[in-house]
Amino acid sequence: MRIADLYQRGGLVFSFEFFPPKTEKGVRNLFGVLDELRSLDPDFISVTYPIDRDRRPLTVDLVSRVKRELGIEAMAHLTCVDASRDEMRHVLERLIENGIENVLALRGDAPPDDQTHIPREEWFPHANDLAAFIRESDMPLCIGGAAHPEVHPEAESAESDLRYLKVKVDAGCEFFITQLYFNNADYFDFVDRARNLGVQVPIVPGIMPVSSVRGIKRMCALNGSTIPSDYLRQLEATDGNDDAVAALGIEFAQSQCEELLDKGAPGIHFYTLNRSSATREILTSLRKR
Repeated sequence: MRIADLYQRGGLVFSFEFFPPKTEKGVRNLFGVLDELRSLDPDFISVTYPIDRDRRPLTVDLVSRVKRELGIEAMAHLTCVDASRDEMRHVLERLIENGIENVLALRGDAPPDDQTHIPREEWFPHANDLAAFIRESDMPLCIGGAAHPEVHPEAESAESDLRYLKVKVDAGCEFFITQLYFNNADYFDFVDRARNLGVQVPIVPGIMPVSSVRGIKRMCALNGSTIPSDYLRQLEATDGNDDAVAALGIEFAQSQCEELLDKGAPGIHFYTLNRSSATREILTSLRKR
């Protein structure tokens, strides 16, 4: 089923994001996690696209297995980084052959020049170029994109970043999933400004329950995300106690989700880090409300 249609049908949409493991054991463990989360009846599951070219086929394999073996709708992430048009066309054809109807078109983080496979001039320059390529290929795929409530770290300004969101809609994106963030005011302000600019497609909040203080600091530094000062102090006070950090992460994320849903968010996309416990606890509680 097309994910855009999930958002259009009414009701809340809950989804989980995973990344391709590096080992066969990791893949087995991932499907153990997926089996645990299947009881929560997620609307779809997405799988990221590795920078490591050797692991990229795993994305297609995993989303295909999720849909075929677990009966859950699946979406493959695709990035412009180090990918030619011929390569991307082949990936898209494989997805369609395996019954996948949804992709998330992203730019991705570029590796150093000496670690790339093809020259940069052969890449898709931006995510909107990749989205346009998919749309113009006439392949029956629903295209999603990424949004940045706190502004993409490479954007010239908040205004230019928002205009680029409209460009991605014009290129074919039918919904957006936000980068992780912790201040809901940033999300609601971003959605309001997007609507005023004419972006009417669903903008879905992406939420990550914190499980590691060092890990979340690193991710936020890379993504340009801000941890509220009070929350950061609480996290740092519990650093070294994994259970306390996880409990605090669940409590904050659940409160964040409740406010988002109460104020009209179309659903929640959970960044799981390939784990089940935090997401399972939060979504179980949300479904009981």
